[in-house]
Amino acid sequence: MKVIWSLEAESALCDILDYIAQDSLDNAYCFITKLRERATELAQFPNSGRKVPEREKDDLRELIEGNYRILYRVKGKVVEIATVFEGHRLLQKEETKSEFTPTKKYHR
Repeated sequence: MKVIWSLEAESALCDILDYIAQDSLDNAYCFITKLRERATELAQFPNSGRKVPEREKDDLRELIEGNYRILYRVKGKVVEIATVFEGHRLLQKEETKSEFTPTKKYHR
């Protein structure tokens, strides 16, 4: 399976990087690498994440890395990373309804 990142997920990574970099640029890059590596595991184990508790349907799943939630969908032979956000925040209903725009960049 291929793992792709939506534009929303890429934007979220940039925001997370900027936030952590306020304290340490090295730590920021290290954590972003961890998030990307964690998501890459989905190529081998696409259903390893749990169902998103705020959502009734089970088409959206999540992995937890540190204090962050990595939300994704499995579509055929593609795992689409939908977004990444701080785990103490609940996912809003309007966020679960939208379709995500994948980037052209693939990550394995």
